[in-house]
Amino acid sequence: MKISLLILISTIVINYSFAQKNITYVKKLEVGYDLFGIRLITVDAGPNWRGYYLDNNQNGFEINFINGVSAYDHFFAGAGGGYLNFEGIHGVSVFGNLEYWPLKKRLSPVLIIKVGYDHIWNQYDGGRGTARGEFGLGINYKIKDHLSIYIQSGMLLTMQSNLLPFKLGFQF
Repeated sequence: MKISLLILISTIVINYSFAQKNITYVKKLEVGYDLFGIRLITVDAGPNWRGYYLDNNQNGFEINFINGVSAYDHFFAGAGGGYLNFEGIHGVSVFGNLEYWPLKKRLSPVLIIKVGYDHIWNQYDGGRGTARGEFGLGINYKIKDHLSIYIQSGMLLTMQSNLLPFKLGFQF
């Protein structure tokens, strides 16, 4: 019994020590331009319909701040929020962010998945909100241990539309 308890405590201490060395708190600031692609739905207009959420196929601008943790210099998981502007239509965004860097080099490709919610104040009373899904690829350049710059692009699904996001970000 004592040996089993000793092995269990030793395993927990070793795992805890190992995990503490490989997990770091990370903050990110990113700016992006979202190029309107296509509308994902077609509406048979009724009497109260005021148009699509992005009625004039607006391109977007966004600023995001993300907090999370990096593990083993390969994975990132965090939560973020941001400001949206679709050519004069203002909005906010909240999302979860997952990333994977396959290389432990100064320059590495990165795979990105963001899932969340966007709300814009458009022509509808109180505005409209929809789910947000973003999938992308990018390149991360590590300047120092806890300072990186990255660019990314991919596919953004939100506001009944498919957009092409271009982002520049800083990780610190």
